[in-house]
Amino acid sequence: MKKNIINQSITTLLVLIIPLLSLSSCGQLPDYRNLDNIDLKPPRIKKIIPSGELTIEILFDEPLLEQPEIILSPDPGMEKLELLESSLTLYLLSPQETGRKYTIQGIARDRSGNSLTFQYHFYGYNPMPPDIIINEFTCQGSGKHPDLVELKVTERGNIGGMVLCEGTTDYLEEKFVFPPLDVEAGDYILIHFKPQGIPEERNESDMKDESGGYDAHPLCLDFWVPGGTGLGGNNGTLALYAFPEGPLLDGLLYSTRTSSSDTDYRGFGSKKVMNRADQLFNEGGWNISEEEVRPEDGINPEDSTSTRSICRMNNSENTRSKNDWHITPTGGSSFGEENTDEVYSRD
Repeated sequence: MKKNIINQSITTLLVLIIPLLSLSSCGQLPDYRNLDNIDLKPPRIKKIIPSGELTIEILFDEPLLEQPEIILSPDPGMEKLELLESSLTLYLLSPQETGRKYTIQGIARDRSGNSLTFQYHFYGYNPMPPDIIINEFTCQGSGKHPDLVELKVTERGNIGGMVLCEGTTDYLEEKFVFPPLDVEAGDYILIHFKPQGIPEERNESDMKDESGGYDAHPLCLDFWVPGGTGLGGNNGTLALYAFPEGPLLDGLLYSTRTSSSDTDYRGFGSKKVMNRADQLFNEGGWNISEEEVRPEDGINPEDSTSTRSICRMNNSENTRSKNDWHITPTGGSSFGEENTDEVYSRD
């Protein structure tokens, strides 16, 4: 009896399935070959640009379907949004605070219906950025004289939102974003890239002598890279930007290598280092002698030490090349003071 029931069930299933198979064989099957052409990727934010006191521009990597939902914190109030293909402009009711850290959240959808839920940070528009140059650095520091970078202010302004990078924006190692602070021509700013993490290492915004720690200077503004591990000793780039993802203000390349060091990556030793050098050059931050950037185009730090710093010549016109720089004699580092033009000699 049980066997008969099973046989009847199988027969019933075959009666139902066979007509369906026949219909499928006669009809047109869906063409799945075009799946490769279907957009399945959500939009991506390329840049957030505080373009004015009352405007913020967000650049996406593809056109959007509609205006995104946006939340700003702290909220300056939103007058309107304006979408043009892949560019979204936010018009605010109140001005941004210079250099203040803002959070932007939202949901963006592309024309294929893919959505991106995002949360990013940016820093408030700075209407008065100063003129600043990278003036001195050590990349082969010691325990008591860790890696250090000096900036020199050549024209007054506010440093809020400016960022100093080890590396470049696209190939970043470490960075420091400056708080809103007015500076004057002749001021020196010291950025400590390898802090000890002690309480005395305070970022100075009110008084120039409130920070302690190795090589803190009582007459300079001292800042400490959070969690900083130090600069690359033999190869690297330093880049100063008006704001994260903003225009390059100054930069430099250094390397102990040569084009013949190895056959890969033009002698730089790694793709990452080569890419940083290329971006610095492409952004106008460094001049070179041939068509492509080579390690020889950089400053050679081989003879530098923790007290033989690499510094800019006082009469340098900032040619953005290694010709602007030299290694000081032993004990010649002058962080927080005027550079020495004395040059180290092995003799």
